[in-house]
Amino acid sequence: MNLKLYSRWYDYSRARDEMIKATDTAWVRWYVAQSDDKKRARLNIITHMLNLISYKELPREKVKLPKRQKPGGYREPNYQFKQVPLTY
Repeated sequence: MNLKLYSRWYDYSRARDEMIKATDTAWVRWYVAQSDDKKRARLNIITHMLNLISYKELPREKVKLPKRQKPGGYREPNYQFKQVPLTY
């Protein structure tokens, strides 16, 4: 932990507040994210940014999947894959 930075927390907070007040305009916006929980903060920021983009849903054809091939002797391997954890 940077002890000097920690001891000047409110000086930095005031400087941040002044900077945002001076540079936040209708053309260029500043948004502040609650970031105590980093994972949720990142998801909230991504969601917020995507919601700022206007879009029109495009028509698309329904996809018809072809029949899957037969296994042809394939067997699952005997080792463990490194899995991406299921978090949602």
